[in-house]
Formats: sequence, structure tokens, C-alpha cells
Amino acid sequence: MKLTEQVKPISYLKAHAPEIIRTLKDNPQPVVITLHGEAKAILQDVGQYEETQETLALLKVLALTNRQVEEGKLHPAAESFARIRKRLADSPS
Repeated sequence: MKLTEQVKPISYLKAHAPEIIRTLKDNPQPVVITLHGEAKAILQDVGQYEETQETLALLKVLALTNRQVEEGKLHPAAESFARIRKRLADSPS
């Protein structure tokens, strides 16, 4: 992804907002909005944003899992599945 091709000053955004919004649907690359030559905001398609948030959530789960492994907080798979089966069997249907 080359963000340098997607850098626009805020004045361009103000003048061309509908066009930029329409373009985001076809071009998944985010647009970097600058103010006084400095990057200040990112504009991206909602679908792309949701995908990014899902990816971040998965990465957080992986990081938590790695931390638990490092801390020795592990249970054998057979034991874990046995606990799950017991919970399912004990739950009211």
C-alpha cells in the first residue's frame, strides 16, 4: 500500500468530499488528510474499517494467548474438551 499516492490536503477534502467518498468504495486504500502539510487523519471505506477492526481483535486474542502460554497457563486439550462437554451436559436445554 502506497499512502503517498493517497495524500490530500483538507482543502481538497472540503471541495471534493462526495467524489472522495465514492472513490473509497472502488479503491480500498485509505486517504491521508493533511492540515498545514502534516498528516492529521485517515479516511477509509466502512467495510475496510470493519475488516481492520476484526483483524486487530484477532491479533489481540493471539497476543493474549501467547502471554498465557509464556506464563504457563496451559491445560491439556483433552482436559479442556472434557470441561466443555461437562458444561454442555449440565446446562439446561
